[in-house]
Formats: sequence, C-alpha cells, structure tokens
Amino acid sequence: MPRVSAAFFLTGGLFVLTGMLGGMWMGANEDFRLMPVHAHLNLVGWVTMALFGGFYALTAKTYSKRLAWTNYALSLLGVVVMIPMLAVFLLTHNTALVPFMALGETITVASMVVFLISAVREFVRRRPAAEAAEADPMRMAAE
Repeated sequence: MPRVSAAFFLTGGLFVLTGMLGGMWMGANEDFRLMPVHAHLNLVGWVTMALFGGFYALTAKTYSKRLAWTNYALSLLGVVVMIPMLAVFLLTHNTALVPFMALGETITVASMVVFLISAVREFVRRRPAAEAAEADPMRMAAE
C-alpha cells in the first residue's frame, strides 16, 4: 500500500474515532447540538478519506504522487479548519466564525477537485494491451 493511502486511512481512522467518541458523549449527555460535527467527522473525515486512500492504493502503479499528497494535505487541512469552527459556531452562534467555516469548506471542495483530477487522469491514461482488454468487456467479447 502506498504511504499516501496509509496516511489517508490513519487520519481518517483518527477522525472517525473522534466522531464516534463525540457521538457517545452526545448520547450520554442527551445533548445533540454537535450532531452536524459528528456527521461531518464521520463522512468527510472518515468516509471520504478512506475512499481517497483506497483509490490511491488501487492505482498504486500509476497515480501522481504530487496530486495524491496535495489531495491528502487539502483534505486534512479542510477537516482541521472546518470541524472546530463548525463546533464553536454551533455552540455559540457567533456569526464571525462563518468565514472560517467557509474557508474550511472551500479547502475541502478543493481536495475533491484534486481527487477528481487524479480520477480523470487515471481514466484517460493509456493502458498496455493486456490491461486494456481486461478493462473493456466489449473488446474482450469481440476477440
């Protein structure tokens, strides 16, 4: 497994553990004000990170290391900026925090754009004949 994939899984695991512990705290205290934080940590922090890590593991021989690490850095930064700001905003309703949440959201969207560039790059790359035949069932049927 590429190191970038391991980084995505490690970080995602830490985020989901934080989200789970937060969910347990909310349930134990019957205080669900931070439910959006819990949801964002689990979905953006875990699911998205794990999907990114899986993609780069599956494309280990062909992915761009620069794009993958940029994807990781933006994903990490997006969650680290967005989630605490969202938590404080939900607890205080301080609208001065909205631009900081928006910054985190923008960074997170940028990470998805970088991922999509990686996915398009993988989709359009030239493949050796054996790999191309395996990836194209219509071509296999014709042969």
